[in-house]
Amino acid sequence: QLQLVESGGGLVQPGGSLRLSCAASGFTLDYYAIGWFRQAPGKEREGVSCISRTGDSTNYADSVKGRFTISRDNAKNTVYLQMNSLKPEDTAVYYCAARALRCLGGYRFYDYWGQGTQVTVSS
Repeated sequence: QLQLVESGGGLVQPGGSLRLSCAASGFTLDYYAIGWFRQAPGKEREGVSCISRTGDSTNYADSVKGRFTISRDNAKNTVYLQMNSLKPEDTAVYYCAARALRCLGGYRFYDYWGQGTQVTVSS
């Protein structure tokens, strides 16, 4: 019943942009902090960004700071990750995840997960 679905991934050239979406079904998203994580082939899952329940607080990994922007529209039950100035090292499967109340850094703190969407940055 509780489900998150990512969309918006694809192939983009270095320096390009993508916007990922995370849509909730079966529950209302405004109770949860939402994080974005990514996992590249052969690497561990890493946190990318997180947004608080109300959207008044955000955080970013150093590797994406200044390039990525997380936002949410609780009326649409959707969270977004705007990715600009993309680099080949951004290539990964991107996941959104939800946990109650507030952001925490580790993926193990998140209770609900989407299926992931592939982002490939290549010329």
